[in-house]
Amino acid sequence: MRQATVYIDQEALQYNLNRVKQLAPTAKIVSMVKANAYGHGIKDCLAALSSTDAFGVACLEEALEIRNLGYTQPITLIEGVFSEDEMAIAINSNIEIIVHHQPQIEWLLAHKAAYQAKNLKVWVKLNSGMNRLGFKVPDIIKIIHTLKAAGFTCVLAMHFANADADNLLNEQQKNQFLQVKEACSPVMGSCCNSAAIFKWPELNFDFVRPGIMLYGASPFADQSVQALDLQPVMTFTAEIIALNHIHAGEVVGYGSTFTAETAIDIAIVSIGYGDGYPRAFPKQNYVAIHGQSIPIIGRVAMDMIAIDVTGLNATLGTVVELWGKDRLVDDVAEANGTIGYELLCRLSNRPVRK
Repeated sequence: MRQATVYIDQEALQYNLNRVKQLAPTAKIVSMVKANAYGHGIKDCLAALSSTDAFGVACLEEALEIRNLGYTQPITLIEGVFSEDEMAIAINSNIEIIVHHQPQIEWLLAHKAAYQAKNLKVWVKLNSGMNRLGFKVPDIIKIIHTLKAAGFTCVLAMHFANADADNLLNEQQKNQFLQVKEACSPVMGSCCNSAAIFKWPELNFDFVRPGIMLYGASPFADQSVQALDLQPVMTFTAEIIALNHIHAGEVVGYGSTFTAETAIDIAIVSIGYGDGYPRAFPKQNYVAIHGQSIPIIGRVAMDMIAIDVTGLNATLGTVVELWGKDRLVDDVAEANGTIGYELLCRLSNRPVRK
């Protein structure tokens, strides 16, 4: 049987959740589990996150999956509902919504009695410069006052565009958030994602929304998970299925992009872009065997890659770590010209999950 395998370390996930609690001890934690828990598998991750205060998802389907698995914590739809019909379903399942455009407010007011009877909070999104979702100042101040006057409990919410870097927009976003929060006082607040939880503890307020840090990847390009005291949750492995010895001048793989300068031993590993492993590597990429970095040679194919195992005494069935605790997903992503989020989320269903 082909042995491409994704292992999920639930203890590592619990460890990372506890790191959030250490960093934001007075805030409630909305654990982001959208996109199948960032590709990790929602069912296994929910079990490890059972002590979180709430869950955050992108859409109603994801929220209903959590409810169907028996979890009763509050759930927030970070993109809100997409129709008035969805509003009724969300209320019936005790799911809280973010409102970020006028029709959503109209749907909310049309279902005011039912929403308030469930004691659900309304999250109101501020567009402070990222220009994706939300209301700008001064409109959002009027909206929050209107909703509060109608008896709703509101949470002012915002998302940083550059929390992982130094950028002038950070100060603009902070200042706008604080301005609106003061103008709408009293109102609960939530603006910290993973990077912001580390950088601005004074902004943790009532709710923090950790995402990538829960899964043991870094929200910063210049700080490793070890430096942040996080533990990788996913280990992605495959096995060697063939061994070859090639001579100087011989080539490997599609396009013959690799030419051996000397005689080398190569191994073929049962993994490829059909499994969600990235194909394009502007920089040299590596896998790990017994903690040692091993270079990938030639192009990644749909089902296989080649690696240089000269001097390793590799054998058929040797386990190769594609990313995990020895070869960090952030490092694979950097070699691929992307971010760890994308690699984790785009894994296919072909690898076995354990």
